[in-house]
Amino acid sequence: MVKRIHEEGHEVGNHSAKHPKMSQLSESQMIAELKTTSDKIEALIGKPTTLFRPPFGDYNNRLIAVTKDMGYQTIQWDVDSLDYKDYGVDAIVNRVCSKVKNGSIVLFHNNATYTKDALPIILDKLQGEGYEIVPISELILKENYYIDHTGRQRKLTQ
Repeated sequence: MVKRIHEEGHEVGNHSAKHPKMSQLSESQMIAELKTTSDKIEALIGKPTTLFRPPFGDYNNRLIAVTKDMGYQTIQWDVDSLDYKDYGVDAIVNRVCSKVKNGSIVLFHNNATYTKDALPIILDKLQGEGYEIVPISELILKENYYIDHTGRQRKLTQ
């Protein structure tokens, strides 16, 4: 699935090896989680990934520092599709489309039951409303930012 995602032109990111609450790990455990998955991704697609989304959205400043030292950009989301709860296509579409704002990052899961059916509807609807869908690396801030309590990046003011 990772190979296919990459071959279809999508960005591939690291999400950990065992899906732990990363903030509860030691730094060496964090590194091992990331390295294990990074090595597998690189073997599959021929290049390392620089994006990391912590499982459960669980992070702390120590994790951010570790991931940054490893060359990762840690990302969060501000709209959770709840696709993993299997509420159905309409529920996913309504939830996402009612919560998206300019600059939103929406959380989906590639193995959720209804995601593949909901996505085309969501994309058509959002594009019809004037939203541009871009790869996450084009959307995220890469320096001088923080992640607020809603999961959105905010530029640091000086």
